[in-house]
Amino acid sequence: MLPVTYYLALSAVLFIMGALGVLIRRNLIIMFMSIELMLNAANLAFVAFARFHQAVSGQIFVFFVMTVAAAEVAVGLALIVTLFRTRHSVDVDDVTLLNG
Repeated sequence: MLPVTYYLALSAVLFIMGALGVLIRRNLIIMFMSIELMLNAANLAFVAFARFHQAVSGQIFVFFVMTVAAAEVAVGLALIVTLFRTRHSVDVDDVTLLNG
């Protein structure tokens, strides 16, 4: 069995990759996938701690995070598709043009 630090290190690397994707990229779909990557990194940390402490509460919390993430995907992709249909682009700079 691997130590919990390996799982936490992998979780930190995934979270940093997701944060960099949100901060650097200008494409809404890439940013959206990066947010999902950060949520999955947090889920990995929850499961690692739950297994380390022999508790089920972390895994139950992951179930709720995945449920919220599924709802976020549905709403987020609907907004991105609507933006693409109106502006013919999924660039973040086009979102700021919707102010008025």
